[in-house]
Amino acid sequence: MHIYFSGIGGAGIGPLALIAKQAGYNVSGSDVHDSSHLKYLAGQGVSDIHVGQSKEQIAAVHAKKPIDWFVYSSALPKTDPNHPELAFCKEHGIKTSKRDEFLNEILSQKQLRLIAIAGTHGKTTTTAMTVWLFKQLGIPISYSVGAKFSFGESGQYANGSEFFVYEADEYDRNFLAFHPFISLISGLDWDHPDIYPSREEYYQAFREFIKQSQWSVIWHADAKELKLSPAKNVLLLHDNDEAINKIKLPGQVNRLNAWLAAKGLYEIVDRPLDELIDILNSFPGLARRFEEITPNIYSDYAHTPEKIRGALQMAQEVARSTHATDSTSSPRAGSGQTGQDIVVIYEGLHNLRQHFIKDELGKLFDNVKKLYIVPSYLAREDPRLPTLSPQDLKNLLSQKAQEHTEAAKLDEKLKSVIAKHAASGHIVLCLTAGGVGSLDEWLRQEFKT
Repeated sequence: MHIYFSGIGGAGIGPLALIAKQAGYNVSGSDVHDSSHLKYLAGQGVSDIHVGQSKEQIAAVHAKKPIDWFVYSSALPKTDPNHPELAFCKEHGIKTSKRDEFLNEILSQKQLRLIAIAGTHGKTTTTAMTVWLFKQLGIPISYSVGAKFSFGESGQYANGSEFFVYEADEYDRNFLAFHPFISLISGLDWDHPDIYPSREEYYQAFREFIKQSQWSVIWHADAKELKLSPAKNVLLLHDNDEAINKIKLPGQVNRLNAWLAAKGLYEIVDRPLDELIDILNSFPGLARRFEEITPNIYSDYAHTPEKIRGALQMAQEVARSTHATDSTSSPRAGSGQTGQDIVVIYEGLHNLRQHFIKDELGKLFDNVKKLYIVPSYLAREDPRLPTLSPQDLKNLLSQKAQEHTEAAKLDEKLKSVIAKHAASGHIVLCLTAGGVGSLDEWLRQEFKT
């Protein structure tokens, strides 16, 4: 069967294309822009990829080998209902669907049981931690993770695997296409107002997802928010459990994610919980989740207030640790305890989200040393909303935060400023969307090591 993936360079579509190739399907695809991820896929054997998405280009692929199934991301019909590739497939009677339907096909054909990780924040890291556990235990595992990491590909189909670990995204209600064997809920806070106009609608989607799961593991506080009734197939976790202290990873959010992964996998594999914790203590991390680009400069995908608070807490831990172990440097004000060692470069993910969270931005950066706001990363935007500039976002902050905040752009001036902060021993936390033209891409180009 020939599967054509539109937007094959994306974080969700790309791993699925790789999985399809490994599972024995013929794979081709396209993307609007060239990227390092396209080169990465080509290196993994997914070589029939072209840049551009015209009718003529997909027609040439179809003429060479007829396309049986056209798989696209949720964003495609939203950004362009008359997308040339989608129009071509409809004209030629080619099956079309979002990625969830095709993944269900793989799960069915390969008889895989689904371990789904869902939640507003922490799901990518928790998914990667779950994959890490399986790999370190020597258990064959198939999976899809929306990020790169050092211990495997972003997507994999493994012969002999019983389970498929999946980062189940709630955007466009994608996760409701699945009926997991077990679901791990990493943390809840209202998001995606373009899909869920109210908090209640967002929560209702998660209630349905948990109802569709044979087993679920969820934090007690989140279960309370969802008003879940007690059930034998739902395991409640408490974030004040003393056993969490056995996890030594930096950052409270990482320790909670690791505990969720350990407890979830403990329900599946016959291994002691302490062994799982020991394995997680050696978790090497993943790309764009407090990833060190060069000494003292970090890239993080945090884009909601809760995620940003978690990233700031982790940065403060790292700053305190660095100061405590660096006996040759002069003391720095605050030693990271109040954020005075933390410099933030903020790139909002979507203008729509900035409008949605603007009331929560007020005091979020009150206690950092310096904040530089660069233009937001635009995608899937509501054209009716005015674009909030860096200065507009600065004006939304508290008076205290505005005193140490500057509007900025990705240029030589900002590069020089970042370099000086890093050289002074400050932790430079870059909150960035990632993707083509983003702050993350700019950092990697300007601060190559």
